[in-house]
Amino acid sequence: MKPVLLTALAVILSACSGPPAIEAGRDPADANAWAPSVRYVPVTAGTVDYRPVDPKPWTERNERVAPKTGSD
Repeated sequence: MKPVLLTALAVILSACSGPPAIEAGRDPADANAWAPSVRYVPVTAGTVDYRPVDPKPWTERNERVAPKTGSD
């Protein structure tokens, strides 16, 4: 019975302690901390222009996709 009481006491006492202080680097609230400079990048950088263009001649396009005749 004593191990159960000791375990219960350990659980109760560990619940009373505060969370551990976890630090993973410099304090983000430090105003004197170094930060890399920000550079401007336009929102449209790397996009492709999709403006409408004049249509190509339809006869050339049809000949390109038409089945080849006489070459069987």
